[in-house]
Amino acid sequence: MRLRHLGHSCLLVEIADRTILIDPGTWSSGFEDLTGLDAIVVTHQHADHLDRARFTALVAANPDATIVTDPQTSALLAEDGLSVTAWDDQGTAQVGDVTLSAHGREHAFNHARVPHVANVGVVVSAAGEPVLFHPGDAYDAAPGMVDVLAVPINAPWTAVRDTIDFVRRIAPRSIVPIHDGLLSPAGRALYLQHVGTHGGDDLTVHDLAGQGSVRL
Repeated sequence: MRLRHLGHSCLLVEIADRTILIDPGTWSSGFEDLTGLDAIVVTHQHADHLDRARFTALVAANPDATIVTDPQTSALLAEDGLSVTAWDDQGTAQVGDVTLSAHGREHAFNHARVPHVANVGVVVSAAGEPVLFHPGDAYDAAPGMVDVLAVPINAPWTAVRDTIDFVRRIAPRSIVPIHDGLLSPAGRALYLQHVGTHGGDDLTVHDLAGQGSVRL
């Protein structure tokens, strides 16, 4: 498996000869030029995870890609003339030898005045490869055994204590920080220090921001 962080919550995953893009949002860049994608996954409808202004062109440039989203996002994309697969908790999609499985239903609670939306995280797995979990914007899913956890390290809906508890509950071997678009470099380093120190014994942090890709 090779992972590349394209900013904020967007990950490009290469696994078992397949390439999968997750959460191409407004605070991410570089995905708009991608071709040859085998799958595109959107965890939820918020703009920092789905840039509708660039998504139609992305789909047109990748006509053979399997596209899976939560049901609410699927309905929104239908308004843009796109037909995608809607899935909910425990749904699956097969892309070659890669299995995509859905985990979770709802976005983390923010505030009673903030509209609540669906959120479906994705597990990416293939025989002989590490298992990756991208949760979108929630910490409550139960994805089972995970080797690599994409961790939202900052958001209006969480605190670092919640992040640490989430990482410790999932208990991955390594983490990749995501959802960091609101952070200054100093603030980001502080969050990573907290999570990396307290998230588990022998936890490896793969900080990919501006540093290319990592092979796991």
